[in-house]
Amino acid sequence: MDLINRCASTLDAAAVAARATAQFSTTGIALTLDQAYAVQAALVGRRVERGGRIVGVKMGFTSRAKAIQMGVHDQIWGRLTADMEVADGGDLSFGHFVHPRVEPEIAFRLKAPLSGIVTPEQALAAVDGVTAALEIIDSRYRDFKFSLADVVADNASSAAFVVGPWQEPGGDLRALDMVMSINGQPRQMGSSAAILGDPLLSLVAASRLAGDAGITLQPGWIVLAGAATAAEALAPGDHVTLEAQELGRVEFQMTAEGSAE
Repeated sequence: MDLINRCASTLDAAAVAARATAQFSTTGIALTLDQAYAVQAALVGRRVERGGRIVGVKMGFTSRAKAIQMGVHDQIWGRLTADMEVADGGDLSFGHFVHPRVEPEIAFRLKAPLSGIVTPEQALAAVDGVTAALEIIDSRYRDFKFSLADVVADNASSAAFVVGPWQEPGGDLRALDMVMSINGQPRQMGSSAAILGDPLLSLVAASRLAGDAGITLQPGWIVLAGAATAAEALAPGDHVTLEAQELGRVEFQMTAEGSAE
């Protein structure tokens, strides 16, 4: 088995068993960024082979502070599959994750293909819906620690997501107040401005990065624009809500039931 498929197999097994694995960068495997994206593609390909379906992409490192922390100067992206989507107000089983965390986000839904270098106006013209969203991230690495190549290979730590009721696009998304609460207590308060200064710029970046990989963002796909605040660790029984100015409310419940499939 070659390096790419070996790494993909390791990450897939960790996700399916909900058990952490060692970071590649600590075991003598020094992936380049291109190799890391190849591992990501092979990893998600295994889900597709099991009946999954690509339904969008998620963006990472859209916070300047996080990018500086990781020593990077561009965003990263990962793939979303249909089995990762949870209905608004639905349940997620804690047993399906290694060490899950949740982030407040803004999501776009596309009505037209999008790929390559586009302007914000062109990106917005391809959108038919925008909403508040919650992304559950879950690094498959021990202690939630990783290098840039590690996290890219691990599908940018993406694990699940919840989107709220879709709204008509066109409003100003640059400074919307966002409050994420757990069990009724506000835990993170921030602004959509933390997402590249304007979440629409994250959609522009998604188009560029997907285009660089030879991928076209498809009609009906969802693009998670990135976190508006730091992530919060989740525990069994947690009820998470996000209230976003102009975009409404989205929520889910983390149950203690179930185990990894």
